[in-house]
Amino acid sequence: MKKQLLLLTALGTVLSHSLSAMAQQPESLKARPNIIFILTDDHRADHVGFMGNDVVQTPNLDQLASEATVFDNAYVNSAICTPSRACYMLGQYERKHGINFNSGTSMSREAWEQSYPYILRDSGYFTGYIGKNHLPIGEKGYYTGFMDRTFDYWYAGHHHIGFYPKEKHAIFDNAAQDTQTEVLAEGIQAFLDPDSNEAFMKNAVSFLQTRPDGKPFCLSIALNLPHGSSTGTMQMRETDDELYRTGYRELQDSMPLPPHYTPKQAIQEPKLPADVLLTQLRQDNYTWVDTPETVRERTIRTYEAITGIDRMIGQLRATLEKQGLADNTILIFSSDHGLFFGEHGLGGKSLCYEVTLKVPFLIYDPRLPQGERLNNLVMSIDVAPTILSMAGVDIPDSMQGADITPLLRGEKVNWRDAAFGENLWSNIFGNPRCETVRTAEYRYIRYFKNDNLQNRLNTKPQDLYIVPEYMAEDYRVHLTSTIKGEAVVYEELFHTAKDPYEAVNLANDPAYADVLKALRAKCSELVAEAKGDVDAPPSTIRIDSHWTSTNYRSQQL
Repeated sequence: MKKQLLLLTALGTVLSHSLSAMAQQPESLKARPNIIFILTDDHRADHVGFMGNDVVQTPNLDQLASEATVFDNAYVNSAICTPSRACYMLGQYERKHGINFNSGTSMSREAWEQSYPYILRDSGYFTGYIGKNHLPIGEKGYYTGFMDRTFDYWYAGHHHIGFYPKEKHAIFDNAAQDTQTEVLAEGIQAFLDPDSNEAFMKNAVSFLQTRPDGKPFCLSIALNLPHGSSTGTMQMRETDDELYRTGYRELQDSMPLPPHYTPKQAIQEPKLPADVLLTQLRQDNYTWVDTPETVRERTIRTYEAITGIDRMIGQLRATLEKQGLADNTILIFSSDHGLFFGEHGLGGKSLCYEVTLKVPFLIYDPRLPQGERLNNLVMSIDVAPTILSMAGVDIPDSMQGADITPLLRGEKVNWRDAAFGENLWSNIFGNPRCETVRTAEYRYIRYFKNDNLQNRLNTKPQDLYIVPEYMAEDYRVHLTSTIKGEAVVYEELFHTAKDPYEAVNLANDPAYADVLKALRAKCSELVAEAKGDVDAPPSTIRIDSHWTSTNYRSQQL
């Protein structure tokens, strides 16, 4: 099977650059670098080869990792698509930007003007966006059209684009291929080498501009894979690439299950108390975690998608080489968050565990030392200021993240000792609000009263995406309620250095009382830091109810 998949990906594999070749290009080191940021969807840290997974085949990413700086402790602030993507774009914690999925919130235009793509375009960069946009902006959210117009090259669909994007969004109609990664690869190829696909550019809409020679560019590639809205719609059509029809299928009955996997019927003691999370609901839309058979099927589809992404990255690097861009192009790779595959009987995301918050993360800069691995606690909010720093652009005061470039250069810096995560999204889906601190040795999580459990039991599935006014107001209140003294209802403490799968809760163990006390204080400190001015309004506006209860109703989480 491994040999078969390697053959399927070999076309995209790229050989590493040699240091001697770099030394022959001193002028390129002085030029403003090109930057490509690749963001996958629901892609947990352990679902890639360079993070230790020996089943999923990612030869191009593994090769890239061997030339890059890999961060072994990278975390997102929020394990939900929309707030996490806002964190990446703005360099802010959710507590400050105040944007979440299905919460009636939309980013203001003024806030978007402080994002890294907008600032780079203002600073002379040619900017492109390809793939999935899950970030509403303006009074009508995704339907405002404001974000589209702020890029020079826009080849993306708002919210989910599915495994077959042409069936979701007209913007992809001119693609020759049908499957998501291959459709996006065409857009990437046309961006980097417009002469190679004249028909594509000719048929494209007006805001798909041709990249000018000699101008630095920043390309953001946001996939909707391996997200379940895409892997769940894979149909193994005859026209699909062989990878998506036969890849990993010989492991149908033997695909390894994740550590501490618990099928639904075997749950004896739920991971969380019933007044925090209704385990029987398994976070709706994730019933595939209920049995080993369905988990294995979804794992196969997930690995097929990840191998497809890997092949796309290999093709991208080959094009950079062909165009003479490789020696001056920085590549950044990460994910918006992870996903449960039935660990501890859990499904979905949003919760504040290692599985959901830890992501793969690497930065490849051909001008810097290669093959480094760092243990520093880095976060999604660090990406935007780092990109601006690499481009030689001033970092605005609005960004809360740290510039990673000193770490890349091997400098001794005073770095954070804890990463902060949170889930503020508690509506009729029934998810609990929680806050977490992750240090080098421990994870501490605290939960707050979940007022939506009964509402969830009384809500029909087709109504889950409606956002009543009271729910939008609740979200705004939750941005500051814990800072103002809201009571904690449940706590967890894990010694992650010894218990990486967070199986044993030590919160009530007297031997860890001092650790618990210290992390409680650290969590309160980071919550206040994340919010900033407690009286300052978030960077959001309320979406008109028509654009939530009507047009958003058919979305999938």
